Amino acid sequence: MGWIHPDISLEEMMKLIEGFVDILVLASGYQSSGLLAHWDSDNIKRAFQWALFFENVFRRLSSLDVYQESIQELDAALPEMTSHPSFPQGLAHLSSVTLRRARSFLSEHLLHNLPLRDSHLRAVITAIVEMDLSDLSQTEHDCLNAYLNNLTLQSRICMRDTSTSSPDLTPTVQTEKSGTDNFTKIALHELFRRQSSVSCVSVIEEGLDVLSNAMRHSSRTDSESSLFREQMNHETVPALLRSADALVDVVTWNRWKSRAFSYFLDKRTIRMVSGASLIFSDANAQWKKVFGQLHISDKSSKNDLHQAIELLLLGSIASRWNCIIEHLMSASYDSVTISKQYHVLANSVFEISQSSHQIEEIKKSKEGGILDYLMGLLGGQIHLLWKSSPALAAVSLPFWPTLFRLYLSEIEIQFKGKPSMIRCCSCIQDRNEHKDCELAERIWCLYIFHVCGSQIINGACGA
Repeated sequence: MGWIHPDISLEEMMKLIEGFVDILVLASGYQSSGLLAHWDSDNIKRAFQWALFFENVFRRLSSLDVYQESIQELDAALPEMTSHPSFPQGLAHLSSVTLRRARSFLSEHLLHNLPLRDSHLRAVITAIVEMDLSDLSQTEHDCLNAYLNNLTLQSRICMRDTSTSSPDLTPTVQTEKSGTDNFTKIALHELFRRQSSVSCVSVIEEGLDVLSNAMRHSSRTDSESSLFREQMNHETVPALLRSADALVDVVTWNRWKSRAFSYFLDKRTIRMVSGASLIFSDANAQWKKVFGQLHISDKSSKNDLHQAIELLLLGSIASRWNCIIEHLMSASYDSVTISKQYHVLANSVFEISQSSHQIEEIKKSKEGGILDYLMGLLGGQIHLLWKSSPALAAVSLPFWPTLFRLYLSEIEIQFKGKPSMIRCCSCIQDRNEHKDCELAERIWCLYIFHVCGSQIINGACGA
């Protein structure tokens, strides 16, 4: 039989759902251009009326057996809309079940967007209070007192439910009974869920601070550094170790490791990798469209360009994040000289060139697509990568052979003191070995991740 609703055709319903999707996108806090979406109480009330319309329609359809095929017909038509490349991937699970609880779904988007501005929260609260008071005025003589009594009861229930369950366990798909809930109850449920989520994030951030501070202070002090170097110059130490090609001392090694940890565990980095993970979970065409709308190029402000490069690099390693942290934690002191590390890395470029048959497979991957886009953004200006964290460059670039070779070429130029657009140290001019400079740190990071942690680069999580 298919769709048999007496008042609206399936085509008309699909157009209305497309309009509701546009509302949900704006409710998430941003316009399609990336600018903030501003809501006032009147527009929020209109959005909730749209949501209530869908709830009423689908509650009627689901309550009668004769309409079950209509629901099936709609659910069969929705994937065609949600699978379109331009459709918001965060709403790809849209279905008749979702639309049956459209007000709760809308509340999630209105109240879980970041940041939740005071003006936005005030508009949402004003809208839901006015709508509930309007509904109560039709059945209650003293609608304000009735509203306050309901509000007190609902607050107690929400606080009890939130205190006994984590945000992950809080049900997001409610029962048919949710169709009879007032607007305030639905909004309270989402506000308490948000509060619980924020509390969990705060605990995680505190834990990150503790871990980051512990790693930052795990390196040796300056006095220990002096003691170590004095021991290195002691007559009992072989002359070979006191040569210009001296080993990387423990203090420098720990300092570089600590600096890498500080970057990866920094709150800003965590937020950026979370955002990158969300952005690049979308289809290539979608996230490239987002970046295209930002109009980032070499003519953009340096800060915008560097942040875009950092976001792309973080996006290419987001799926390996836990593996990267675990590998860095397990890395123990290795006395290999910077010179030897450099030569090992130089040889690895040759090995990469011999496995060019893998490049096509790499291009098809999400990470390959991100780094290929980065290649185009750089436009041959490889020196722009030197504004990124040495650890971030080391763990992301080897995945893309072309970019890795260019990065190593710049390292070679500086290692040998050849003319370059940038100069990160004065070791060659001062006739010193690269032992405790930015170039040495970049070589060390590449060695730790690319040579000692090749499974990280290849996407495996073996320690």
